[in-house]
Amino acid sequence: MKNYRAELTGVFGDPVDDNPTGVVEEAAFAAKGLNYRYLTIRVQPDDLETAMAAVRVLGMKGINLTMPHKVKVLSYLDELSEAASIIGAVNTVIHKDGRLYGENTDGKGFVTALGNAGIALEGKRVTMLGAGGAARAICVECALNGAEHITVINRNAERGSELAALLNEKTGCRAKFLSWEKGMKVPADTEILINGTSAGFSPNVNDRPDIDYLTVTEKMCVCDVVFQPAETVFLKEAAKRGAKTVTGLGMLVQQAALNFTLWTDEEAPVKVMEEALRRETDC
Repeated sequence: MKNYRAELTGVFGDPVDDNPTGVVEEAAFAAKGLNYRYLTIRVQPDDLETAMAAVRVLGMKGINLTMPHKVKVLSYLDELSEAASIIGAVNTVIHKDGRLYGENTDGKGFVTALGNAGIALEGKRVTMLGAGGAARAICVECALNGAEHITVINRNAERGSELAALLNEKTGCRAKFLSWEKGMKVPADTEILINGTSAGFSPNVNDRPDIDYLTVTEKMCVCDVVFQPAETVFLKEAAKRGAKTVTGLGMLVQQAALNFTLWTDEEAPVKVMEEALRRETDC
């Protein structure tokens, strides 16, 4: 007998109209022959509680959260992963056996992409440019995956020092904060340098983090969270200095792949998802 009822997933956000995740997830569902749908839904802040109740009522398999819901959603969940609990924010919810489980896949996607590039975190010294949501999630996952030390460089001293303190308190990784000065020098012992800011994101493709690029060396792996364009000015400058580079595209694809597996219990068709994202964003 045919089943006309699709399993539902999606994203809640405001604004959310320009979020391309649905294209990537739908491509994966089709490739695996799954009767799933991904809905891009605008949910205003005051309506989040009702929207999360709807996840239960409609029997949705799960939902992504984007701004401004990643922190407020914690109040409506039954359980959090270790990383989500430390980060204090959730971007993915899994609905299983009547319970809502909160996860943060931002940092996990980064760690997987880094591993795919042949870079291990165990014992590494990491420097993070920025201390916003993406930077916070990545720092926590780096710490949980064996990074020895993380230097947080940020213009807002309160936010930067708070992130360093969080890592020192909640993980086995040591961390410190440095105030971001003009032409900031990258610490000489850095092994992995990460741009966790939006500098360089389309349409401001000529922007780059304000650092002294002469302090980037061939011994470093340099990564960017910006995925559009994939080859940012930041990464091009690092490559000129001989550094190995990792684009933000891999992080985004691996994040979407993890969401897919959490919702479907099936291995994600990563290549299909990457191709769909490249087509959609012209990366």
